[in-house]
Amino acid sequence: AGKIIQATNSKSKIVQVPLPEDDPKIRQPDITLARKYLNWKPAVSLDQGLQSTLEYFKNQLKT
Repeated sequence: AGKIIQATNSKSKIVQVPLPEDDPKIRQPDITLARKYLNWKPAVSLDQGLQSTLEYFKNQLKT
């Protein structure tokens, strides 16, 4: 959320809300195994991907 606020120059505040009972308590996405066994790496960084996504939606709003 912080990266999106920063990328959009938003003044929005991050609001924490209670999670549903069945929601996973811990999330730690990790691509280590994909790198090791598949020799895979992301084509773009998270920041680059967010910027591309923001540009896409800005263009959609113009049309």
